[in-house]
Amino acid sequence: MALLAARSKIIKLIQAEHPDQSEADITSKLVAYSSDQAHSSVERAGLIGGVRMKKILSDNKFSVHGDALRRVIEEDRATGLIPFFFCATLGTTPSCAFDCITELGPICNAEKIWMHIDAAYAGSAFICPEFRPLLNGVEFADSFNFNPHKWLLVNFDCSTLWVKKRSDLIGAFKMEPLYLKHDHQESGLVTDYRHWQIPLGRRFRSLKLWFVFRMYGLKGLQAYIRKHVGLAKEFESLVRADQRFEISADVVLGLVCFRLKGSNELNETLLKRINSARKIHLVPCQLAGKFVLRFAVCARTTESRHVQEAWCHICHLASELLQELPH
Repeated sequence: MALLAARSKIIKLIQAEHPDQSEADITSKLVAYSSDQAHSSVERAGLIGGVRMKKILSDNKFSVHGDALRRVIEEDRATGLIPFFFCATLGTTPSCAFDCITELGPICNAEKIWMHIDAAYAGSAFICPEFRPLLNGVEFADSFNFNPHKWLLVNFDCSTLWVKKRSDLIGAFKMEPLYLKHDHQESGLVTDYRHWQIPLGRRFRSLKLWFVFRMYGLKGLQAYIRKHVGLAKEFESLVRADQRFEISADVVLGLVCFRLKGSNELNETLLKRINSARKIHLVPCQLAGKFVLRFAVCARTTESRHVQEAWCHICHLASELLQELPH
């Protein structure tokens, strides 16, 4: 949604200055950016929008910094391309890394590039004051999204999107056929959400949010987030205490990226055995060319004993696997 709104906005701006340029000509030169750690949905947005998408290299902490983005923008402008959209990620899917939006935001604003923030998982943690600094730089964003169904106890699906100027979003999708006109549309009393999205209708998702907020309250939700972060830190300490394993990325919230010291094949085999046993389920990722296991604390009823049991199970399977290796 954000990419389509950004595309519509830049096309209108360019055509206002150069009326002779067609929409097709402008679109063929548009280029959007994201981190090389961004979720596949960002690349998918580029496919839906019919624009080229380029990935910006992240650093050794898997974060994108301003100089990396600026360098690519300058190269693309020199070849006649039109940068128009950048998706920053707060809490990447592979490792929960955070792009440096305090550096990226001013560049996007100066270059008239729409900055969208994808905080699908990590966004829920920002209800806790101690995690709010991770959000520094959000004032530069044109749009911001997080998914309460991921880590805020709301049933699937519930994805919240903010836009700085709602006219940018409405301007991209507003159509007024006679059969959809009504007496209240210009009154300002009714928000017509069919102009905010691709479908004409929508479910009453905000009701789910309201029930959760009423039931848990702010303090209850904060306690839930803090408990998960604490359990992830507990698991991290168990991994660090075992010399056979290594931590692959900083543990900031409820995700721990770890692996056996050794080859990718060794870790792939370990993961297959863990998931085949069906006691716990882990999802892997690739970080700097390494096959990495991801331990995510995300169930409402998870306790310390579950983390301890999971680690004992992983250690047992790892020991069996390592004993089978030729000495």
